[in-house]
Amino acid sequence: MNTVTTVLAKEVRDTLRDRRAVISGLSGALFGPLLFVVVMNFTVDRTIDEGEDTLEIPVLNAAEAPNLVAHFAQHLIDAKVDAFESREALRASVRRGETAVGLVIDEGFGTALGEGKAARVWVVSDRGNASGHSSVRRVRNALGGYGRMVGVLRLQLRGVDPAIARPIAVLSDDVSTPSGRSVVLLGMFTYFLLFSCLLGGVHVAVDATAGERERGSLEPLLTLPASRAALVAGKFAATAFFMAITLGIGIAAFSIAIDYLPLAEMSMDADFGLEECAMAFIVLVPVAVLGAGLLNAVASFTKSFKEAQSYTGIAILLPTLPIILVLLNPMQPTAPLMLVPSLSQHLLITGIVKGDPVDPLYLAISAASTAAVGILFGLLAVWRYRSEKLLV
Repeated sequence: MNTVTTVLAKEVRDTLRDRRAVISGLSGALFGPLLFVVVMNFTVDRTIDEGEDTLEIPVLNAAEAPNLVAHFAQHLIDAKVDAFESREALRASVRRGETAVGLVIDEGFGTALGEGKAARVWVVSDRGNASGHSSVRRVRNALGGYGRMVGVLRLQLRGVDPAIARPIAVLSDDVSTPSGRSVVLLGMFTYFLLFSCLLGGVHVAVDATAGERERGSLEPLLTLPASRAALVAGKFAATAFFMAITLGIGIAAFSIAIDYLPLAEMSMDADFGLEECAMAFIVLVPVAVLGAGLLNAVASFTKSFKEAQSYTGIAILLPTLPIILVLLNPMQPTAPLMLVPSLSQHLLITGIVKGDPVDPLYLAISAASTAAVGILFGLLAVWRYRSEKLLV
């Protein structure tokens, strides 16, 4: 145990001497929340503005559908009737990205409506233009509303109750809470925390292996009357120590950053106070054990500082992959899923953000399985340190 604490103190002291490395590692914990707030504010503001701003769209043959144009105006859609002379000119403008969406009304639109037939309109858009999707959606929603209104009037003129065309009335009963709805925006919350945590230990792991090899201090260290396991344990503990510090700073920064998110404008809320911060740290700190084992194992197989930086940079992405998968395919917490590192932490943190109590059994399984994987990587590093090829 003496050897472990000695190596731990040495690695911590060496790391603190390199102020640029410390600042670089800790900056990730602060940059993540800042980036998160900027991106989320931009996304929410853009969503709100798109619903409140007037949308201008070119409309061909608008004279055939004056009521439709008036309906558009009620939905903040301004029809530009003289913007293009022909349909081909409109299609070319949309294809070039100059126009997000346009509308072509059939020349027989008014006649078809009068005869009770289906009147035709063409929504001209480019599916490959992602920036125009919201505009296309607004136009299609307005057209759908106008079509339903005309359908109701047709039934009433024929003495038919419009309700007969709607045999099922689908009503909404939303049981979500403001905190629960906030998970929609805070889904990437865990990803930033895990990434900043892992980033905080990269330099420590690289410097403790490849860095010492390049400086020539690793060989004298290995000649000391101490077991290789104790040496690795000290380096392992130092890496986990800095990861835990980075994680704590990241959680504190996120708790402050959440106050600057426009959650109230989206009917959302997120209570992330001191108690939630402490619970989040308990849930996520086993990742520091996993990261320490992974990075030390990867770095022990490299031959230079630059090579170690390259491989550990890739390695820190691996623990975050399960979070990407669950964002694409949402899952509910179960005992088997708690065996998957980072995925289990994400599911538990999501529950904390929603205000749900943390299941002690799930927490224990998550912590044990994540730490066990980190220890296995640590044993791989011990095996590598016992090999003569370490200094080659």
